[in-house]
Amino acid sequence: MSVKIRLQRHGRSKSPFYHVVVADSRAPRDGKFIEKIGSYLPQTQPATIELDVDKAVKWLQNGAQPTDTCRAILSYKGALMKLHLAKGVTKGALTQEQADAKFAAWIEEKNNKVEQHKSRVSLSASEKLAAKLADEAKANAARAEKIAAKLAAAAAEAAVAEASGSETEAGAEEAPAAEATETPAE
Repeated sequence: MSVKIRLQRHGRSKSPFYHVVVADSRAPRDGKFIEKIGSYLPQTQPATIELDVDKAVKWLQNGAQPTDTCRAILSYKGALMKLHLAKGVTKGALTQEQADAKFAAWIEEKNNKVEQHKSRVSLSASEKLAAKLADEAKANAARAEKIAAKLAAAAAEAAVAEASGSETEAGAEEAPAAEATETPAE
């Protein structure tokens, strides 16, 4: 019986989450499994991975073959590193204390990298939001200037029209009076 460490899909359409399971390679993808060793949520930034590293190492030592994606997950969480160090202890190259110290240092370094990535992503998101708000404020200011210019031009045209309208009205009033005075003189 060939045993695989693979992902078992759950969740609704376009919103997946996965269980990391140990299953017989002949079993269907979402079917019967031997043991659940973790979960994987790819929708979050960065992806959320919960994994029982000790169970994963135990299954890897017993010959379970991870799929490509599960190999990446196991590597990310340190299961493959722990397996590598366990092989070194078995061969006598390291003591268990040295292997544990190396694994703890590796985990600490990995966590620091992940935290830096999270802060960089959140910082870039806040910077993008601030840039959008600044661009929107500039656009609003430009729009307000255009509206003010249109209103000023309309007010100026109205004033010119009113002034010319007053002159023509005054001229129109004078013209009939002039005609009235000229008509009796004939």
